[in-house]
Amino acid sequence: MSKKKFTKIDLSGGFVWSTNPDFKAPEDEQEAQERSPGEQQLKIWFEKKGRGGKTASVVKDFVGTEEALNELAKVLKSKCATGGNAKDGEIVLQGDVRQKAKVVLESLGYKVKLAGG
Repeated sequence: MSKKKFTKIDLSGGFVWSTNPDFKAPEDEQEAQERSPGEQQLKIWFEKKGRGGKTASVVKDFVGTEEALNELAKVLKSKCATGGNAKDGEIVLQGDVRQKAKVVLESLGYKVKLAGG
């Protein structure tokens, strides 16, 4: 019977503790709402893995609320004339529509970089 060795991460539950009495944790919701499109650097990836051989353009590094993410996904799907979804801070668009998505995002004020693929 072997004993499991615990790491610091296992014991802390992934939390970082501060000894500073004036420390205030950033509020994710407030921080997400304060990021304007011009302050964000989005990356558009081309992916095939784990999609049954189908291609997808994935917009990553979006900072904002789920509501804002879903609204941006709706605009991209409409302008790129494709299907897709939004979850976990990413927008997945069906097919290789990286160039179209880049043009749409730049017209909305986002800084965009094509990455991967």
